[in-house]
Amino acid sequence: MSTRQDGGSNRLDDAARAGWLYYVAGNTQDQIATTLGISRQTAQRLVSLAVSEGLIKVRVDHPIANCLDLAARLRSRFAFDLVEVVPSDPNSSSTTIGIAEAAAAEIERRLRSPTPIVMAIGTGRTLKAAIEQLPPMECPQHKVVSLTGNISPDGSAAFYNVIFTMADRVKARSFPMPLPVIASSPEEREMLLNQPMIQPTLALAAEADVTFIGIGDLGPKAPLYEDGFISESELKALQKAGGIAEIVGWVYDREGRMIEGITNDRVSSASLPSREKSLVIALAMGERKLPGILAAANRRLINGLITDERTAAALLASV
Repeated sequence: MSTRQDGGSNRLDDAARAGWLYYVAGNTQDQIATTLGISRQTAQRLVSLAVSEGLIKVRVDHPIANCLDLAARLRSRFAFDLVEVVPSDPNSSSTTIGIAEAAAAEIERRLRSPTPIVMAIGTGRTLKAAIEQLPPMECPQHKVVSLTGNISPDGSAAFYNVIFTMADRVKARSFPMPLPVIASSPEEREMLLNQPMIQPTLALAAEADVTFIGIGDLGPKAPLYEDGFISESELKALQKAGGIAEIVGWVYDREGRMIEGITNDRVSSASLPSREKSLVIALAMGERKLPGILAAANRRLINGLITDERTAAALLASV
C-alpha cells in the first residue's frame, strides 16, 4: 500500500528516508539534500524528526527501511542510476498502486526544476495512473515528447496514450506522435516516420533527459492484444518467437533482444533514448511483469526502476 496518502504520513516517510540515508547509508546532510531534492536545513530537520519520532534505533523502525534496502541492492546488482521501491499491499492485486504515486512524485520533482529539460513519455496503465495524480503545474520551460503513436487501429485516440493528459496538467510544450501505434505494413511505417512533421519529434525524443515508460507483459492478457493493437494470431506468433514483454510496442525476449519481424517491423514508436546519456525509468510491478523487468534490466534497456517490495525481492532472487 502506498505511504503517500496524507501530509503526516508523507512527513514520516521523508524522515525515514533521511534517517536511513544518514544513519545506515552514511550520507552527509548535504548529500541527503541533493538526493531528496530539498534544502540542507530541511534535511537536517528530517533527520532530527526521525530520531524524535523513534524511527531511528539500531535500524530505521519504519516499513520504508526495507524498501530502501531493496532499492540499494537493486541499484548495485543492475547498475541502475535510479531505483525507488514502495511498500507492497498484501491485500491488493493492483499493478499500479504505490508505484503510480511514486512515479507521479518523481515526475513532479523533475518538472519543478527551473532548468529546462526534455521528458519523454511512453504509454500504459501505470503511467496513465501516475499522470492522473500530477497536480496542476506551469512548466513552459520544459518539453514533453511522446514515444508512441496515439491512434488506435479503429482511428480513435489510443486510450492509454498520456501525452495530452500530461500537457493539460503541467502546461509544458508537448510533442505528440500523430501516428498509429502499429502501422499496417513496414512500408507504411517507413513512409510515416519520414514525414517532415514527424522527424523533429523523433529527434527530440532521442535527446530526452529523462524518460518514463511502462513494461507490458506478453501473456494471454497482453495489453497490446487486449487494447486491439495486435491480433490473437500475432500475439501467438510473438510468443512462439520468444517474446515475453514489450516497451512502447517493441517486443523483446528473455535476453532483452528485440524480436525480428512479426509486429516489430511495423511499430511506429521512437527508439528508447540512450541509457548512457539519459535516464530511462520503468514503472512496473507484479509477477506477470517480472520476466520483462528482469530482461530489460539485464540488457540495460532501462537504467531506472520504480517498483514494489515483492517485485524487488523477486528480481533479486532471480539472479
